[in-house]
Amino acid sequence: MERNVLTTFSQEMSQLILNEMPKAEYSSLFNDFVESEFFLIDGDSLLITCICEISFKPGQNLHFFYLVERYLVDLISKGGQFTIVFFKDAEYAYFNFPELLSLRTALILHLQKNTTIDVRTTFSRCLSKEWGSFLEESYPYFLIVADEGLNDLQTQLFNFLIIHSWARKVNVVLSSGQESDVLCLYAYLLPSMYRHQIFSWKNKQNIKDAYTTLLNQLERFKLSALAPLFGSLKWNNITEEAHKTVSLLTQVWPEGSDIRRVFCVTSCSLSLRMYHRFLGNREPSSGQETEIQQVNSNCLTLQEMEDLCKLHCLTVVFLLHLPLSQRACARVITSHWAEDMKPLLQMKKWCEYFILRNIHTFEFWNLNLIHLSDLNDELLLKNIAFYYENENVKGLHLNLGDTIMKDYEYLWNTVSKLVRDFEVGQPFPLRTTKVCFLEKKPSPIKDSSNEMVPNLGFIPTSSFVVDKFAGDILKDLPFLKSDDPIVTSLVKQKEFDELVHWHSHKPLSDDYDRSRCQFDEKSRDPRVLRSVQKYHVFQRFYGNSLETVSSKIIVTQTIKSKKDFSGPKSKKAHETKAEIIARENKKRLFAREEQKEEQKWNALSFSIEEQLKENLHSGIKSLEDFLKSCKSSCVKLQVEMVGLTACLKAWKEHCRSEEGKTTKDLSIAVQVMKRIHSLMEKYSELLQEDDRQLIARCLKYLGFDELASSLHPAQDAENDVKVKKRNKYSVGIGPARFQLQYMGHYLIRDERKDPDPRVQDFIPDTWQRELLDVVDKNESAVIVAPTSSGKTYASYYCMEKVLKESDDGVVVYVAPTKALVNQVAATVQNRFTKNLPSGEVLCGVFTREYRHDALNCQVLITVPACFEILLLAPHRQNWVKKIRYVIFDEVHCLGGEIGAEIWEHLLVMIRCPFLALSATISNPEHLTEWLQSVKWYWKQEDKIIENNTASKRHVGRQAGFPKDYLQVKQSYKVRLVLYGERYNDLEKHVCSIKHGDIHFDHFHPCAALTTDHIERYGFPPDLTLSPRESIQLYDAMFQIWKSWPRAQELCPENFIHFNNKLVIKKMDARKYEESLKAELTSWIKNGNVEQARMVLQNLSPEADLSPENMITMFPLLVEKLRKMEKLPALFFFYSS
Repeated sequence: MERNVLTTFSQEMSQLILNEMPKAEYSSLFNDFVESEFFLIDGDSLLITCICEISFKPGQNLHFFYLVERYLVDLISKGGQFTIVFFKDAEYAYFNFPELLSLRTALILHLQKNTTIDVRTTFSRCLSKEWGSFLEESYPYFLIVADEGLNDLQTQLFNFLIIHSWARKVNVVLSSGQESDVLCLYAYLLPSMYRHQIFSWKNKQNIKDAYTTLLNQLERFKLSALAPLFGSLKWNNITEEAHKTVSLLTQVWPEGSDIRRVFCVTSCSLSLRMYHRFLGNREPSSGQETEIQQVNSNCLTLQEMEDLCKLHCLTVVFLLHLPLSQRACARVITSHWAEDMKPLLQMKKWCEYFILRNIHTFEFWNLNLIHLSDLNDELLLKNIAFYYENENVKGLHLNLGDTIMKDYEYLWNTVSKLVRDFEVGQPFPLRTTKVCFLEKKPSPIKDSSNEMVPNLGFIPTSSFVVDKFAGDILKDLPFLKSDDPIVTSLVKQKEFDELVHWHSHKPLSDDYDRSRCQFDEKSRDPRVLRSVQKYHVFQRFYGNSLETVSSKIIVTQTIKSKKDFSGPKSKKAHETKAEIIARENKKRLFAREEQKEEQKWNALSFSIEEQLKENLHSGIKSLEDFLKSCKSSCVKLQVEMVGLTACLKAWKEHCRSEEGKTTKDLSIAVQVMKRIHSLMEKYSELLQEDDRQLIARCLKYLGFDELASSLHPAQDAENDVKVKKRNKYSVGIGPARFQLQYMGHYLIRDERKDPDPRVQDFIPDTWQRELLDVVDKNESAVIVAPTSSGKTYASYYCMEKVLKESDDGVVVYVAPTKALVNQVAATVQNRFTKNLPSGEVLCGVFTREYRHDALNCQVLITVPACFEILLLAPHRQNWVKKIRYVIFDEVHCLGGEIGAEIWEHLLVMIRCPFLALSATISNPEHLTEWLQSVKWYWKQEDKIIENNTASKRHVGRQAGFPKDYLQVKQSYKVRLVLYGERYNDLEKHVCSIKHGDIHFDHFHPCAALTTDHIERYGFPPDLTLSPRESIQLYDAMFQIWKSWPRAQELCPENFIHFNNKLVIKKMDARKYEESLKAELTSWIKNGNVEQARMVLQNLSPEADLSPENMITMFPLLVEKLRKMEKLPALFFFYSS
């Protein structure tokens, strides 16, 4: 009955998994944020995968450990953060394979003792509560597991693990079919879906019953595997014997030893004792009569077991002394072990397993565990056995040397001491019996003399580029002769004229010519010209919709040395008359513009003030629209003061109308503080006494008395009545908490106030000026900054620089997608206008689908594959030499799954300076270092070209280079420019359905972490908190640990960077965030893990994350976002 239940439900589980297999995504397991993704590896799946490796042969334990370590090192080198898990119940699957049982135990010990990898062996089964708690705490991104085991029962164990992982919302990655390259590891990913969770929920009891039935069946396998070998001895009896053997060795060798010697003498002595006991108990019990009679019918003697153990001791001595290079040259014995030997070998493997299980007995003993990976070498053991059975008896005597013989004698004498129950034979001779351990075969040794070993070497070729690149290395490499069969086989009998493709025999053509031309660039047809005109009008319209920047007319200028705007400016001793006139004219023009803006404000002020009275938020929007168009600081000050007065009045009216209620609309108070921030930060030098007095009064009404006193100290002390009357207007919290909790998105960034003459539209930050310096000096740069932080401005500055230098220079803008190509092309055409010679245009586009003006433009917008086509086309090299700058947008595609090699090719091939832009590079330092090495290489090549060009001109020959080639000196320096602050903080929310309605619950970033992850890796660098989230983290920490020693120090009102600060800036909030992160990390590292875990749980949302009915509720989701004024929005649907 049990077996039927197991079979039926196992088939159902298997069918579910098989149905998911074709849907598996073959994708890269790692990305740029791999440090944020923790995953798990099932240890038994790792073991099965490695022993099924085609290069692994049974008995080659050292090679098995090499395969395991090679795989794990590859994961670690790619930034993988993982834990390996061995379940106790999974051991049952190996009871029919005792050789793998000891190998599994050795692998666990090796990973625990000889590596820094986290290995967990405490979980009994995948259905245990402990395992479920571990998944909840660690929240792994995926689990690597095998889809097939050594037999059906182990496959079923893997199926249970897969089903349970899906139920716990953990993705599954198959261990089979994985491929690795330099950057990525590709594997089949089976994501956890809602239908999987429903299956587990509906079949919860069936899964538990089927798993219990499976374990019972495996338990019976254990009994059936032990009974023929150990008779009436039970599992615990053998474990106790192994423990006694190990304990006795610590007395025989009190000084300690290494694992190979220890493993040899203990396993041999235990095997002898167990076999001696087995021979002494030949009377079978009723239940075991048939099985034991089968074994006893061909039972070998104790002396033969002694001979086997002697051979094993000698093998271990060889392991201790032979270098690996000599072991690799050992002959291959093709004979299998004799049938009569198999029970002895199985018993010995079982004893080895029990010894390794009791290795913890040596905890306080000097035991060297380094060579756990090389305890046995079956190929070497067969060689020694073959020698003593076939060659030694024929008179072939080998002189093993005194050292090896003494070591062997020492090991065997130790075995004799450990046995104690009976006398074992002397160490010599090694073979005292005549039974053959190996089967007799006509050719027991693998004969490789007749096999044709192919010559290994390189095919002889001649290439100047290869010879120069390889240098002296080539002379030490083997090359095949021209008459070698391998070389002659490559020669085709037909002539290849290189006029057609070798694979399709189609005529060779240019990829550029094959791309569809959007317009005939040389046509003078009026209809074509009209279409071109319409296209350019649309592009400018599209570009203007993307950004409100007025078009700039570019005029070609003579190249002048750029001034260094980063250093201090020196004043001229004397101004020329023209400069004085120009300065005065500029001053008069500015005064006239200021007067116009003041007149404009006087005309609009009344309507805006009325609008502020009727609807504060609508009036504020009109007021801020005017501020954006105004340039005069004096006028802006007037506008801000009007806004502050209106906001204060609205706040007072609101508080009076809401008197007696517990909550207030703090959005009005936020507008008050926003105006104060703007006034104090931008116009503090223009503020008059009355202005400061008004600001102080506003602060008092908000309840920020200390800030008000620091700005404008009160002359007379206020009576209690006044204070009480004013308290009803207070926001009820301190100024620091108020600004962090309610004004996070309004906090001011640290900005420079000194203008840069290179930029007219805004005042660039320091890091942006560094980008402008990079372009001015013809340098290259890797620029890593968040989206919308302003890094793209350097691209347009670079384009403008090249456009001004000449009518020939080209800037290539490389974007990863066609959509981005269209967007950038429209932006460029809207930003710049330039009168060019006939046939030349400012902007061109080249994609796989279409192209226009690609080779006759100064700014080419293209995708990587198309740019590579142009760079590699021999007849496009004159155009390539015109390239002055290349801009790579989204350069993190270099680490992507598709097309990454093309980005790498481009970065290596280009000769000019470049800008590499990205928001998400996890290792920018390594990328910059590599790009710098590429630039140094091209520096040497350009120097050689320059010298050759000069020498040709010197002898009067015409050089084959454009007239301006190498005249524009570039720098070969590659800078790294990092900037981590966003203009706007991003907050995450979880959408769920509650009571038939859409709800959004804030998801705190710390809720995605575990204490274990923080302890090992710290906070991920890409995990940032908004000011509001920092407050939430502090409140959770204070709530969980009432006696927290640093609670007052890290209280927002007492924090050192907020102390008496009227305007808290984003950088101040970032310092507060870092202090809280450091404090939470110290909790974990100083023994307060439980409190830290409760903090993370406290921050987790209570939303129901079930995706049920989300598709049908989608219209309600859109409507909800509309009411919240959160549209437009982007929606992503993932197929399930």
